[in-house]
Amino acid sequence: MSEPKHRIRARYDDATVTVYQAYSPALGLPAAAAGRFPPAWKRDRMTWVKPSFLWMMYRCGWAAKEGQQTVLAVRISRGGFEWALENACLSGYERGLHTDRASWQRELRRAPARVQWDPERNLRLQPLPHRALQLGLVGEAVRRYADEWITEIDDVTPLARRIRALLSEGRDDAARELLPKERPYDYRAAHLLL
Repeated sequence: MSEPKHRIRARYDDATVTVYQAYSPALGLPAAAAGRFPPAWKRDRMTWVKPSFLWMMYRCGWAAKEGQQTVLAVRISRGGFEWALENACLSGYERGLHTDRASWQRELRRAPARVQWDPERNLRLQPLPHRALQLGLVGEAVRRYADEWITEIDDVTPLARRIRALLSEGRDDAARELLPKERPYDYRAAHLLL
């Protein structure tokens, strides 16, 4: 069965969805310890969450990039996740989906969430033909994320480093076994190319 180009894949259960973010240790470690973001976390800017562990590893270089050395697995309510999707706008203009560029720009300015589709990554962080979801939260969505949706924050940096070490040893099968188990997330929304 071929993989559709746009599909949300995530680790989830009946109540929560896990998304990933990477921060400096000064922000990430206190967040994991408290289960909430510390006061230094900026609520007035867009924050991007990623349901794909491997896309996060690509983005943060297996927790090695400056300012992204702490990888967090943030469990949020499914209701919150779906609210963000329902209130999201695509981050880029799509001819045929949007009436015109000006109406898309108006929608983008009003939307509290953005959806961006980037190439999913394999274990070696090479691009795949299908896309992984990135969800950008701003304004009301950032507040809801920080204050209402988060149920747990775990520091998964040791996991990222262990997988990277196994890969450097050529032990791909052992590394693959450690990956979080992600599966298709059943959500349909024409305005997000789903």
